[in-house]
Amino acid sequence: MNSDLNWDDLKIVLAIAEKGSLSGAARQLGVSHATVFRRLNDLEDHLGVELFLRDRRGYQVTTAGQEVADNAHDIAAAISAVERRVIGRDLKPSGTVRLTTTDTLLWGVLSPILSRFRSTFPDIALEVIASNNLFDLSRREADVALRPATNPPEILVGKKVGVITQAIYRHRDLPPDHYANWVGPDDAMGYPPLRNWMDQNGFLAQCDYHCDTIMGMFAALRNKAGQGILPCYLGDGAQELIRVGDPIDPLATDLWLLTHPDLQRTARIRAVLNFIHDAMRHLAPKLGGTAVETDQ
Repeated sequence: MNSDLNWDDLKIVLAIAEKGSLSGAARQLGVSHATVFRRLNDLEDHLGVELFLRDRRGYQVTTAGQEVADNAHDIAAAISAVERRVIGRDLKPSGTVRLTTTDTLLWGVLSPILSRFRSTFPDIALEVIASNNLFDLSRREADVALRPATNPPEILVGKKVGVITQAIYRHRDLPPDHYANWVGPDDAMGYPPLRNWMDQNGFLAQCDYHCDTIMGMFAALRNKAGQGILPCYLGDGAQELIRVGDPIDPLATDLWLLTHPDLQRTARIRAVLNFIHDAMRHLAPKLGGTAVETDQ
């Protein structure tokens, strides 16, 4: 047997093992379902072993498949480490920076900051990933992250740039007989602290409008769907909404600006980190939900 395995073959196995399906692997790799199916079959024929068992639950990795996936994971980590070290030697603030944040932070806080950044550093291109999923900075899925986090990963470095507070909001013109209607998160949002707090205070039982994103809840409240909980930087910035009471202490979350230690001395990464950090210092009152009209 000729030893002509290549990195693309190993990435296929690793992606299927991680996602448990061809469609998930295809999305992760940015190729078609048919391409993943064909290349997996070709690889299994080449190796003469079955790498995955196919059943109703998806693709279950075999012992041989796990061995290939483990080696692929190690190779991916080594490649990423080389990339980070080489990129870290860059001394000129130019090139591309991949930044990940949540859709709410991008809409409510970060977008104008990034616009000013582009004017200040025209030689740095930005790739912004607005997603509520966590991206692995150690594998170069992103270079910089602005994320709410109670305990950020120890492998990353960065600074706490603020504290996000949350409070109850409703539309200014919401009729009193609609105050009992609540907008809240559904299970797909993956935000247990918010669901737990609403449940403990009896609001979850009154929730007849569920959304899978904070932005969905924000839109619903702005259209008089009822009351709901929003980050103060969103709710306080919407003129049609009023805050009901003080920010909710148990839902306060630290906001972190993070990168990988191998990248922190890179000129373009340092430029992004410093610019956002300086801008966020002036937004502390906005994140903390102070000095706005409230409705008791």
